[in-house]
Amino acid sequence: MTEVSERQKQAYNEYVKEVTPTHNLWLQMLKAFIMGGIICCIGQFILNTAQNLGLDEQAAASWCSLLLVLASAILTGFGVYSRLAKWGGAGALVPITGFANSVASCAVEFSVEGQVFGVGCKIFTIAGPVILYGIFTSWVLGLAYWTLGLLGVL
Repeated sequence: MTEVSERQKQAYNEYVKEVTPTHNLWLQMLKAFIMGGIICCIGQFILNTAQNLGLDEQAAASWCSLLLVLASAILTGFGVYSRLAKWGGAGALVPITGFANSVASCAVEFSVEGQVFGVGCKIFTIAGPVILYGIFTSWVLGLAYWTLGLLGVL
């Protein structure tokens, strides 16, 4: 009985090795670099164009962020961004466009459940913890900064 189970374990391990995808780390890093670079170049183009149209630096940066988030949400809705992220890996998922994709993809995925219980409840499934802990961390750091200011350290 143990000989049969050993053969089964060995056969299973061989099957797992066979179906487990192998990845070339250097190729993945190159693709992520290219994808992230393309997104950053698009962002820089938007920023430069907005400044050339007469906007100040802060307004141009706001428009850049807005347009990148909008483009990401639209591409997510059409199913294009997931293909870009599959190819570009972290290069597509790390910038602001990846954050917008995480919010929009939840809205698209749960839209069949309705506007309130689908989109309304599930839209912040991924982004919610990021927003929550980002706000909480900024509050804690602000409190620490304020306290150190009262103590004369800063």
